[in-house]
Order: sequence, then C-alpha cells, then structure tokens
Amino acid sequence: MTEATYTVTGMSCEHCVRSVTEEISEISNVSDVAVDLSTGAVTVTSSEPIRDADVRAAVEEAGYELTTP
Repeated sequence: MTEATYTVTGMSCEHCVRSVTEEISEISNVSDVAVDLSTGAVTVTSSEPIRDADVRAAVEEAGYELTTP
C-alpha cells in the first residue's frame, strides 16, 4: 500500500468532497480517498504509487485546484 497526501483548494462543502473523492477514486489502483474539508488535505491510498499528474488531472476535472505537492 502507498499513501500520499495532497492539498486541494476551493472546496467549501460536502458536495465538493464527494466530487473530489469520486474523481480521484477513478484512478487505477486507488483503494481509498480521505478528504478533510477544513484543511483541504486529501489522502490517497493505492496499491501502487500513482502519478501526481493523474491526481492533479482528477482534481481539476472535479473543478478544484491541487496546490501540493
């Protein structure tokens, strides 16, 4: 298992959390996505390392911005 934490800006409600979670969950090998709305922290658990670019694309598809890494 691999775990990575990112920061997403622009989320303001549970709908935002669901949108980000759904988009990131579609990335291959992702087994869990945990979003902390108050901090914007998004922790992604996967069976293999995933590319930051894939996470960034998923977050942008949901309509938000990935600020780290």
